[in-house]
Amino acid sequence: MNSLAAGFASTAPSEVRFSGTVASPPRFFFGRGTQAWHEAFNVTSDDGHRVEIVDNVKLAPRVPVVPGDRVVVQGELVPAAARGPLVHWTHHDPAQRHPDGFIELHGRRYA
Repeated sequence: MNSLAAGFASTAPSEVRFSGTVASPPRFFFGRGTQAWHEAFNVTSDDGHRVEIVDNVKLAPRVPVVPGDRVVVQGELVPAAARGPLVHWTHHDPAQRHPDGFIELHGRRYA
């Protein structure tokens, strides 16, 4: 498991775990590729990186974040995504082909 800073050292996707502060309210969208609803919000990590968190709410419960909340995130960092860096796979993988991720908020783990 890499820190977010170590993940940014490569252009390839990598598994990361980091903490940070929620920087935007969540928005919801329907993923064309996954055919599932997703929740997305921005987080500024403790080391100053700003990333978008994309969580599949078909596989994990919605995370009731608001700007200013502190979170711990584990998932797959895609540093060179089309809209900017993002972290996804922040939930369990029912097919067990990908490492499970999570989002922790106020002592509760959403996975």
